[in-house]
Amino acid sequence: MIPFVFALVEEGDDITVYWAVDDKPKERPDIQRLANIEANPTVEFVVDHYDEDWTKLWWIRVRGTAAVTQDPGERRRAIEALRLRYGAYARSPLRGTVVRIHVTDLTAWSARDAAQHSTRS
Repeated sequence: MIPFVFALVEEGDDITVYWAVDDKPKERPDIQRLANIEANPTVEFVVDHYDEDWTKLWWIRVRGTAAVTQDPGERRRAIEALRLRYGAYARSPLRGTVVRIHVTDLTAWSARDAAQHSTRS
């Protein structure tokens, strides 16, 4: 499991998730996640919410195709979305690689609904 921060951008029916290699110290700039995406761009991640009150539990599983963003305009939009979501990024130059995940499937569950829902396929 690799935790990461991201911004979700919706344009019409398209959902894109962006994340960036930030300026925090790393052993090397070509982190393993980037090599993994190059070898196999199919990705999946889960966002969940835990609460002591189990009726408030929920999770969302996202599947998609990842790629390093090469387009300068898309990179700017991604960084803007990340800065809007995370205050620390507003004060950071974010010079690292930006990754785009084109979402192909979302599956969600909540204890309140007690059902699993697939919203895309």
